[in-house]
Amino acid sequence: MKLYKLFLIAITLYAGAATAAQNYFSMSYIQGEGDVQGVKLAYQYGLDYQIEGFEELEIYLEANANFFEYDDPKRYDANLGLSLSPVIFYPIGSIAGNRVFAEFGIGLSLLDDTKFAGKNISTHYQFEDRLGIAMKFGEAEQHSVSLKYFHYSNAGIKKPNPGLDFISLSYSRAL
Repeated sequence: MKLYKLFLIAITLYAGAATAAQNYFSMSYIQGEGDVQGVKLAYQYGLDYQIEGFEELEIYLEANANFFEYDDPKRYDANLGLSLSPVIFYPIGSIAGNRVFAEFGIGLSLLDDTKFAGKNISTHYQFEDRLGIAMKFGEAEQHSVSLKYFHYSNAGIKKPNPGLDFISLSYSRAL
């Protein structure tokens, strides 16, 4: 439990140091391999940071909590994950006047249990890779919906490393 407290303190300190742009609260439904389902609650800190030649990029730091359940009829299992990920949004077009973005990022995650959904993932610390597509809409783009693919892995730091894969459907609202 001490690790979670340190992780939460680090998220709070790092997020407070960021220069604020538009911030979002996000809720996601997560579907994983087999009978794994979950919910993700996230806070996305917009960063006022521009890269020369890529002024359209939007960069944010996402702190999130993931609640996973494995509801196999023979065995129930649950896991909690906390993650911190820098995420890049890049505009790729528009639909009905609403901007559409490609989203990608790699962050760090801390999982409560190293055995989940019938897999031994070896370490509490995992990398959280993501690819997604999002559409922002509403006045001042205060709403967003997205479809994302997530992969959790310890990058071969320790064996076994089977990884965990998820698809999420998310709704975000600017604060």
